[in-house]
Formats: sequence, structure tokens, C-alpha cells
Amino acid sequence: MEPINQLVTTAVPMPIEHIDTDQIIPARFLKAVTRDGFGQNLFRDWRYDKSDTPNPDFVLNNSIYSGQILVAGKNFGCGSSREHAAWALADYGFRIVISSFFADIFKGNALNNGIVPIVVDDATLNQIFEAIESDPNTTFELDLQGQTLKGGGLAINFDIDAYKKECLLNGQDDIDYLVSLKEEIKQFEERQTIY
Repeated sequence: MEPINQLVTTAVPMPIEHIDTDQIIPARFLKAVTRDGFGQNLFRDWRYDKSDTPNPDFVLNNSIYSGQILVAGKNFGCGSSREHAAWALADYGFRIVISSFFADIFKGNALNNGIVPIVVDDATLNQIFEAIESDPNTTFELDLQGQTLKGGGLAINFDIDAYKKECLLNGQDDIDYLVSLKEEIKQFEERQTIY
């Protein structure tokens, strides 16, 4: 994973509620055994029609919007627990997803795959959508260390698990984190008395 701390980027608005993981990445694309290539099928059934023609009405096909932030309606990532949903978002290039509510398993999968899920209240979410609608070039600045997101006239403080925050800052998943503690683990084991 790429470390993340400071990020300045525009955002893509998707004011749809209850986006489930099958809408994020349809089940028929879950055959790969690596994380690569899932971004091309992100929101596949919304981005393309049955003849694989891009849907001009879908936000990811609208050149006005771009950036590494996806702003979504409440209850984002509900449905099945597939980690592929986070893989698809990350492979597409999103580093932050903002919503007023995330499904717990999706939130964990996002954190494990280098995506910062930021929970805001409904009023703040609406203000973010309004800021992007009035100016698609609105930029947002993430300070993960300080746990703030600024932009569109807003200054947002957000909560994040301290351990996951440290992993994101260092570009580590759970295994990378354990490997980074190899010497400490070895020293601990050496200090143990066997009875």
C-alpha cells in the first residue's frame, strides 16, 4: 500500500444511498486472485450499458468530475462482505470515501486496503455535495495525522482507529505491521522463561 497522510484533491459526488458491494463491483468480476484490474469494473453496471457503451449520465463517465475522493450517500458498502469492493475503489484511484454511514465490514476492508473512510453527519454530507455541485473543481485537503479534512468552506474533524491510522500513515496492512515488529517479537520471545 502507498502511505497516505497529506492529500489535496478534487472529489466525485455520488449522492446515492445504500450502495452495496455488488453495485461497487458485480459478483461476476470476482474471479481474479490478485487485487489488480478491479478498477475497470468499478460500478460496472452503472457505468456501462449491456453493449458495454459508457453511460453518459453516470458520474464516473462525466469529465467534469475527477479526483481521489468519492463522496457517497449514506450506508455505503452495505451488502456482502467482499473485500473486492475496496480493491476496486483503490484500483480506480480513490483514496478517500466520505459518507454519513458505512457498513462495518466495508469500513474495515477500506482501511485494510489504503482507503480512508470518513464519516460525517448528514448536514455536512449535504454541504459537501453542494460545494462540489457549485464548483466541480473544489479541492479538499486531507491531513490524516491531524484527522482533518478541509475544503468547500468546511473544516471537518473525523475519527479513525489509532492502529489503522498508523498503518495508513506507514502504508502497511496488518501483515506488514506485524513484519515491522519482527525484532521486538524476537526479543520478547528470547526474554520468556520456559518452565
